[in-house]
Amino acid sequence: MLKPKTRWNVKSVDENKVAILAEELHITPLVATLLVNRGLDTIESARSFLFVKNQTFHDPFLMKDMDKAVYRIREAIQNKEKIRIFGDYDADGVTSTTVMMTTLTKLGADVDFYIPNRFTEGYGPNPMAFRLAADQGVKVLITVDTGISAVEEAKLAAELGMDYILTDHHEPGPILPEALAIIHPKLEDSAYPFKDLAGVGVAFKLAHALLGEMPEDLLEIAAIGTIADLVPLQGENRLIAARGIEQLRLTKRPGPVALMKVANIQQEALSEESIGFGMAPRINAVGRLGDADPAVDLLMSDNLEEATELAVEINDINKERQTMVASMAEEAIREVEENYPPETNGVLIIGREGWNAGVVGIVASKLVERFYRPTIVLSFDQEKGLAKGSARSISGFDLFASLSTCRELLPHFGGHPMAAGMTLKIEDVQELRDRMNKIANEQLNEEDFTPITNLDGATTLAEASIQTIQEMSLLAPFGVTNPKPKILIDSVQLASVRKIGTNHNHLKVQLEDSENHKLDGVGFGLGHYMEEIAPHAKVSVIGELSINEWNNIKKPQIFVQDIEVNHWQLFDYRGKGQADKWLADIPAHNRKIVIFSEETLKAYPFLQQHPDLVHIEDEKDALELECHEGHVVFMDMPPLRNLLKQVVENKKPARIYAHFSHVQDHFLSTLPTRDHFKWFYAFLSKKGPLDIKRYGDDLAKYRGWSRDTVDFISKVFFELDFVTIDNGLIMLTTNPKKRDFSESVSFIRKKEQFELEQELVYSSYQQLFDWFNHILIHEAIDLEEETKQWI
Repeated sequence: MLKPKTRWNVKSVDENKVAILAEELHITPLVATLLVNRGLDTIESARSFLFVKNQTFHDPFLMKDMDKAVYRIREAIQNKEKIRIFGDYDADGVTSTTVMMTTLTKLGADVDFYIPNRFTEGYGPNPMAFRLAADQGVKVLITVDTGISAVEEAKLAAELGMDYILTDHHEPGPILPEALAIIHPKLEDSAYPFKDLAGVGVAFKLAHALLGEMPEDLLEIAAIGTIADLVPLQGENRLIAARGIEQLRLTKRPGPVALMKVANIQQEALSEESIGFGMAPRINAVGRLGDADPAVDLLMSDNLEEATELAVEINDINKERQTMVASMAEEAIREVEENYPPETNGVLIIGREGWNAGVVGIVASKLVERFYRPTIVLSFDQEKGLAKGSARSISGFDLFASLSTCRELLPHFGGHPMAAGMTLKIEDVQELRDRMNKIANEQLNEEDFTPITNLDGATTLAEASIQTIQEMSLLAPFGVTNPKPKILIDSVQLASVRKIGTNHNHLKVQLEDSENHKLDGVGFGLGHYMEEIAPHAKVSVIGELSINEWNNIKKPQIFVQDIEVNHWQLFDYRGKGQADKWLADIPAHNRKIVIFSEETLKAYPFLQQHPDLVHIEDEKDALELECHEGHVVFMDMPPLRNLLKQVVENKKPARIYAHFSHVQDHFLSTLPTRDHFKWFYAFLSKKGPLDIKRYGDDLAKYRGWSRDTVDFISKVFFELDFVTIDNGLIMLTTNPKKRDFSESVSFIRKKEQFELEQELVYSSYQQLFDWFNHILIHEAIDLEEETKQWI
């Protein structure tokens, strides 16, 4: 047995809808299943999703207040009034700022931008920045990707004589700011058809409305922010991402080109993963460690030399960020383990002075990965008495809703169900911790704290074809609500398995089914599983299908992410030396190291102090041994077959490790036949008494037997009262009774040991597996059937 790292949740699907889509759209059943699982279960919706580039954008004027915003901005442009774009310091905010700056510059506006410093100003609009804008003559202040929670700042803008236009996509609070226009897709009275735009998506809609046409040239910038902000990649977000990626593959815009180069991204092969894991982290790094302005300058640059310098600078900042995150994450993990153990904390809330507020969100994500708890990581400013931080959640826990019940503790707060940012007083942190843990205790159970992997469906090796994988690419770009498909391949054999990589920490496998279909697989970081999968085990794997191309040969493969063996396993360690080393490699959880003889401790003296050692001396010990789902190691041979059966029978161990060392080799010695006994009896009858001590070796040599055989026959004769033995002198008794060999204890034990060695020591792996399997499976079934009859 090998338990998976996460809970596997295979989505159920309407097979009738799958069949209809597969037939009507001429796609494979697996791809049809993926579409149905995403709610695209009609021919029209599925076709529209697959051929996303044929879609059109919604009319931006469907968004509430769009007409007011456009009128006022155009008026400001005409009257040469100063306009300022107020952005956010993450990738969504940077790209939003770039979209608006590019659009207004094209329209001839007197415009500049302002992005607050994370460390000196914190998140979102702030009074200092608004007063500065007013002092510098700004008449129209436009926020992008921020502002929906800044109620007091909106009032200040009006007092300072500025017209305030707010564009945002974060969750609206119970009180909305008083602004000239609020452009937000999630307002309750908004008629806009798509609610899940990123901040850059909202800015893109405003740009569309101002220009009177959809700004094709800005799709590549909008795609970066949309993918970076982890919004659902459906509807308009999917359209922005798909068409933006297409543009980025061909773009000559200096900023993105330079950024791709320092991130080692092949431009023509760029994907959503290239943006999410290559471009976006570098853009985010700038605002995390300092002012975000260089990131906007990079994206707006029209000079390749300047863009290259900025990209190199940004890449260096990202390297610094990576080093900082690694150090902070190490400290944070230690803080959790020492002071806020997950066993007693449903929500992890930790903070420390000196932690960089710009990367606390990344550290929070790493803690969620490590401990799978909703997590808030805070940076303490003791001088101001404030804690600034970021939060990340787990499936089933709405972070925004839970934090909303603590609003009086959070003067600055905003976010989503899965992520949030906040500022609070250091003195209120413990109160927040207590209240959030209370909420978690009420909402979450033990199962919720085990990570869950949602799977799109199960497939066979035959279905995992190149055609299927190529069709799956039609679902790209992948992201939130449209994840890269993860599939289950259930109960197949491992045709081959080996470790790969410099440190042998990766796994290379070949899966095979009963019809000889095969599929190659690679499991990064799963090299340790090689010792946990027995030969002939049936494995189930989950992962992502892809096409591997080498020397112009294309083959399907799976990137394995998790493995399960859902039955007991036998590991054959018979004859294997260095027992101390291989024992240490066996998972210690519920491990039992079984010996039947104290002599074994002489051969393996290190076992004497081993905490998992169990000495089985009799049936009582065997029956009492608890090994349900345990790892049972049999170090030596049992004296009796029944004793071994009683150790494992009806107990369902997860794994059995067979070593079966033994001192006396019964199998290699001769088990005397009736002819052996008849000859020896006749010899004694003819020759008379024999001094076995003196002449036993000569007799054995004469007959070609072992000395053990002579001694054994003598002992059996003695137990059956056929002979007397006095100080080594053996002689026949007068008129002995006729008796069977089964009446001799020594004969029965010798015979059983001989058979046991054949069954346990000298059998093949498959024979030994069948021997145990009969006890573990068949006898358990027999018992169950017998119980049913009695019931």
